[in-house]
Amino acid sequence: MTFETVYLARHGRTRWNEEHRRQGQLDSPLTAAGEGHAAGLARLAATLDLDLVASSPIGRARSTAIVCADAVGMSLMIVDELAEVHHGRMAGLTTTEADTRFPGALDERSRNKYRWRFPGGESYADADERAAVALGRIQDTGARQPLIISHEMIGRMLLRNLVDADPDDALSVQQPHDVVFRVEPLSGRVTELRS
Repeated sequence: MTFETVYLARHGRTRWNEEHRRQGQLDSPLTAAGEGHAAGLARLAATLDLDLVASSPIGRARSTAIVCADAVGMSLMIVDELAEVHHGRMAGLTTTEADTRFPGALDERSRNKYRWRFPGGESYADADERAAVALGRIQDTGARQPLIISHEMIGRMLLRNLVDADPDDALSVQQPHDVVFRVEPLSGRVTELRS
């Protein structure tokens, strides 16, 4: 990859995050805290030497990214492949609701998280392929220091691709709404920045 530094950010907190509902490619509005996360990310973005702001097309990421792009005076690149892992028929459900409707499915998921596919949706392995495509599209613009705003699950796969991490290691990564990963692909170094 020709990236020098990639900044990976997650959208601001949403109502469904607070309700512990699986969003996937469905959407939920940012809460007041989520709007605060977006504003904090925009302040951080203004201090960075960015050459591109890219976003998932899903509303919660796009609305976070618009604030950031405005703060740095750039247009926003929407990359469809940055959409969150598709949760299929589990989208919109809490863990309890998912367990009731799909008995045993989440236990099966815990045994093979990377390859397990949401009913009617995607697996992490599927999202891993999309993440590689998304990074390729962003790289094709000539960007060397992009800010990419997406989601926690697809974000794990973006990080995996950037530093060539083992899938199981990538799946263990947690990204709070106010943490930005500063990734240096050549060295594999990842630093957490607070927004």
